[in-house]
Amino acid sequence: METIRNYLETMFSRLPSTLEVQKAKNELGQMMEDKYAELIGDGKSENEAIGIVISEFGNLDELADELGIGSVVIQENKGADSGIRTVALAEVKDYLHDRTRSAYAIALGVFLCIVSVCGYLWNPSGSWRTKGVFAISFMFLAVAVAVSLFLFAGFVMGRWKFLREQACTIDFATADYVHNRRESFRVTHAMMITIGVILCILSILPVVVLDGLFGWSAGFGVVGMFVFVAIGVFLFVAAGNVNAGFTTILSLNKRGTIGGGFVPSQKQVTYKNETISRIMSVYWPTVTCIYLCWSFLSFDWHFTWIVWVIAALVQQVIRAL
Repeated sequence: METIRNYLETMFSRLPSTLEVQKAKNELGQMMEDKYAELIGDGKSENEAIGIVISEFGNLDELADELGIGSVVIQENKGADSGIRTVALAEVKDYLHDRTRSAYAIALGVFLCIVSVCGYLWNPSGSWRTKGVFAISFMFLAVAVAVSLFLFAGFVMGRWKFLREQACTIDFATADYVHNRRESFRVTHAMMITIGVILCILSILPVVVLDGLFGWSAGFGVVGMFVFVAIGVFLFVAAGNVNAGFTTILSLNKRGTIGGGFVPSQKQVTYKNETISRIMSVYWPTVTCIYLCWSFLSFDWHFTWIVWVIAALVQQVIRAL
């Protein structure tokens, strides 16, 4: 019966989600179930029964008038785009796998960019020349690895450009699979965001404990603060990008149709420029990092809030352009 149910959902996936269409879908589903039960009762095997049911009730164009949705189906056929590509379940699984890999690669790259300044804050023993060489070497090495990770993520996701450039759709079974994956990730996503927020809030502790209580003057406390913030931003970026992969797939089906029932309620913003799209995927975590670092280093909390106003204005300008 699961095969019949999936087939039924796929038949109606592109039709508008109206009461009329829902009623027709339920009616046809009941007819298919009754026929299936009748065939099983007559001694047919499960596969034989499924094949007969699909062959008898599988053409929606022939059944549309009987179900009272003839005009809806005709209208949908007129507006149907023959260029729409159906993304198979195997492709979706590959996409989600690549999206997860690229998400953690980008997150690690952002982490390295944040901690790259720690070489200047932590002063190892030795001459100032040695300290300067150490600081510059550490910064360039961290940034080089971060850029390599960003490029790797771009190459991994390059094969999926068609999801943005071409009209695509997924069937019900695929949408149900992605929906279940997203629901399974929901708790992990919430935990990652929560831990990230806690780390950013508690990032002042290394400064207070190491520099304040123990009087260490080598900058270990500030280094610890940046590491706390970097880990927090890592969790933000990784969780956000993995979750965005589910949203991208579920948004392939049009909102307001039967197949679009799993589309997230919040509209996803799509940028035409791929470079801008990648930058905006880590925009708010970066703004948060800048705000926390500026605030903790200057303690000008009464003024640093202006970062959020400027960041919001910049985001709106970028979206408009």
